[in-house]
Amino acid sequence: MTSLLEIKQYIIRFYQKNETYLTYIWKFLLALVSIAIINNKLGYMSSLNNIAIVLMASLLCAILPPNFIVFISAVFILGHLYSVSAPTALVAVIVFLLMFLLYFRFSPKDTLAVLLTPIMFFLHLPYVMPLAMGLLGAPNSVVSVAFGLIIAYMLVFFSGNAASLGAEGVEEAASQFQSVVSGITGNKTMIVMIGAFAVTLVIVYIIRRTSMDNAWKVAIAAGSVCMIISILIGDLVTDAQISLFGVIVGTLVSALLMLAVEFFAFNLDYSRTEKVQFEDDEYYYYVKAVPKVTLSAPERRVKKINKANQRRR
Repeated sequence: MTSLLEIKQYIIRFYQKNETYLTYIWKFLLALVSIAIINNKLGYMSSLNNIAIVLMASLLCAILPPNFIVFISAVFILGHLYSVSAPTALVAVIVFLLMFLLYFRFSPKDTLAVLLTPIMFFLHLPYVMPLAMGLLGAPNSVVSVAFGLIIAYMLVFFSGNAASLGAEGVEEAASQFQSVVSGITGNKTMIVMIGAFAVTLVIVYIIRRTSMDNAWKVAIAAGSVCMIISILIGDLVTDAQISLFGVIVGTLVSALLMLAVEFFAFNLDYSRTEKVQFEDDEYYYYVKAVPKVTLSAPERRVKKINKANQRRR
């Protein structure tokens, strides 16, 4: 445990010392990965697949605020879809307008949730996000996670139906617009996932805010069980045919990753818990203080050398 604490403190000191440069690096990498996934799943407009365009867009995202990464990702998606079909791009425009209106209204600081949810989805670990945002975010983070899921399922839908997206004429375009809307909104798996993720996130948030011992660990465990049960119930109700084995394995892996997050963000020493009670003219106060786990600074031993005695010798 001591070695892990030393590694933790070293990482924290290293990040604090080089925070400016590391921020540029992670924003560049996040933008690069997001655009690469979009180009890999869609890739209909050849100019947007150009590596120079991708690198320039990623570098631009690195020096601008994180929310710009969301905007650039939306531009790439719309560009690819417009090159195939205008009605399809129109559906995406409506989704993105709704997302930006709700996102900037309720959770404008959850940029990472919007971007990481599709990334973790394609890494087959989307269950990380409700646990992570329940621990590190707030209940309104449900909006960001939900839109991240919608974007992921949109990419899957557009990627799997590329051959039928083209339309000629007004009637064909209107029919395609309706079919695209139905294909996205009628996705039972997406609806079940959004509902399960929302319930899980709120439960994790409520439990980790309590003063019980090991609140974060209890929140991770309760959230994991809640997510599995919610998805199972949703699958039975909607017949979405979700792989329960994949959900269980993905949730367990996600819970282990969250334990690592808990170690870095909320590592407390409950053996030294102190409870204090005091009062003033209007209230009684019951305070529970739990110290963080820290390493004590090593004692420095100074060896004094008497030069006079050395000369006599």
